[in-house]
Amino acid sequence: MEHIVFGIGITALTGALATVAGSAEDTESNIGSQGDPNSQVQLAPQMGFLHRIFNKAVAGEPPAYGLWCCLGAGLAWAFMAMQLNAVLAIVLGCVLATFVQGVYATTAYLGRTASLAKFGQPVYVDVLKSMTSVTMAHAFIAIFCTVTICYLINTGLGHPFPLPLLGLIWGIALGAAGSATGNPYYGKERQYQNQKFGAGVPISASGNIVRYAEAGERNSIDNGFFTHKIGGSASGICFGLIVFLELWRTVLFESLPFPALGPGWYAIFVGIVMILIFTAIDRTIENWARRNFGPYTEVKEASS
Repeated sequence: MEHIVFGIGITALTGALATVAGSAEDTESNIGSQGDPNSQVQLAPQMGFLHRIFNKAVAGEPPAYGLWCCLGAGLAWAFMAMQLNAVLAIVLGCVLATFVQGVYATTAYLGRTASLAKFGQPVYVDVLKSMTSVTMAHAFIAIFCTVTICYLINTGLGHPFPLPLLGLIWGIALGAAGSATGNPYYGKERQYQNQKFGAGVPISASGNIVRYAEAGERNSIDNGFFTHKIGGSASGICFGLIVFLELWRTVLFESLPFPALGPGWYAIFVGIVMILIFTAIDRTIENWARRNFGPYTEVKEASS
């Protein structure tokens, strides 16, 4: 019983950390314009629409955060092997991983903008200076929370995987949660506020992103401020639920013996049931949204 209570405590703590990590990851991605919506930012100058949005995508969010979290966890693991305090080791590892993220962001922005020189897109030095530091700050929060989750799983719950491998796995999961949950909000609701809700991006509007904010030209800070309120919160809840429910079912059900199959099968069965329940909930919400906010596409009646 004490083991289960301790495991539930670790589960609750990791769920809280994952919520913060998911929110920070999505905000970092939106400020840096990384992931799927970045294609429209990259396309805009080619269509004649110059902008002041930071453009740093070198990979999708899952592989990017898999790299950074794995790097942070691996460095922390090495520092702890050198008898360094665990908290200090994690902080140092995450700081170094964040510097790598900053290097990637800087070279990606300069390289991508240089490739658009023939379309007249300039390099804004003030954008480079201000946005890089902001994305690094959010990236540190996301990496630190994720590496801490991995450490708690490894030491508190006795997971057999080494810390760097856990960092890779949960880093990919973090990037996937932010990409699937927060990116549509940034890509469709922020970049294309002038389009009908749910209409997607018409071919004729490709690259014609909204480039002006409430006061002056829009930059990536405006995007982060706007999307963090809903997109970031939704991404945080998404990743927090993933971590919490995954560890919750493992802690409670993995040790229960399944007839003729051995332990662990109860946890698998509970996971399948949870997936089916969430699928039904998602389908219900989608139908409700279509009924109340549709139609998603406008059908023109043929003239008689």
